Amino acid sequence: MAWRNMMSFCSLPNFWANRQGRISQVELGAHTIKSHGAKIARNHMHDWLILLLLVVIEVVLYVIHPFYRFVGKDMMTDLKYPLNDNTVPVWAVPMYSVLLPIVVFLIFYLRRQDVYDLHHSILGLLYAVLITGVLTDAIKNGVGRPRPDFFWRCFPDGIDKYDQWDNVICHGKDSVIKEGHKSFPSGHASWSFAGLGFFSLYLSGKIKAFDRRGHVAKLCIVFLPLLVASLVAISRVDDYWHHWQDVFAGGLLGLGVATFCYLQFFPPPYDTDGWGPYAYFEALKEESQPNSQLGHPMYGSNLDVVEAQVVNQQTGHYSVSVTDLESGRR
Repeated sequence: MAWRNMMSFCSLPNFWANRQGRISQVELGAHTIKSHGAKIARNHMHDWLILLLLVVIEVVLYVIHPFYRFVGKDMMTDLKYPLNDNTVPVWAVPMYSVLLPIVVFLIFYLRRQDVYDLHHSILGLLYAVLITGVLTDAIKNGVGRPRPDFFWRCFPDGIDKYDQWDNVICHGKDSVIKEGHKSFPSGHASWSFAGLGFFSLYLSGKIKAFDRRGHVAKLCIVFLPLLVASLVAISRVDDYWHHWQDVFAGGLLGLGVATFCYLQFFPPPYDTDGWGPYAYFEALKEESQPNSQLGHPMYGSNLDVVEAQVVNQQTGHYSVSVTDLESGRR
């Protein structure tokens, strides 16, 4: 009897049905907003609350006055550049560094239906720009470095005045003078490299830019967001709103924070599993555990590694096994 049960299980139709039943439960596209969105939101509730706290801190840091550093008459030689408008306005920064990447994240979600990827990419991006923003404004207020156009902010009529210690006595508009003490580091540069740096890492993982196959053209896609961030940073020097040290430090700060935030949710882009978030592979492991009990106990563990792909007899499409998904092969 045992021999007959074993032969019945190992017969091709039964094996095929068991195999397809198990794989259909771990196919790509099994994690949608409707099926797993609420669970992910609960698991990361505290992360979103801390994110709101960062928003409040950022607003407070923007409102308070920076340190008004001593600015002597002999220092004005390097601070008499013309007062120009911004080539890249402040309102445009979150548009290209936050909203544009989120639109691309949504496109990937519509294609793959992976809510883990969508949630973690958005959360990681927002943390990258907000942590960068808090650090940038905190340093701005603490340093109080005058901008290259500080003379015309302080003395809009061109008539300078100093006290007994040779420090400036400004008679310009208070808000303009306040902004004139926020040169280091550059907020445009730090925000741009934080958002677009995270976006660049995300794209390099999705297109498998470092899969060791030598498709160097993929790097053009990876470097494009970084080029945009660099041009924005250069515009801050061209507009005489920042010294070159300001944009250099801001760019390093933003890119560093973006890298740390990205690696919290995703493997490094050069990793075999760099195309998906850690949580996605953990979910596949959890879902495959109850399925390993299906079928005959003697053969249950061998079913995980029998085949890399199985053709669905009804649809003709390929289903991907747990082993392939965990190793990054698609």
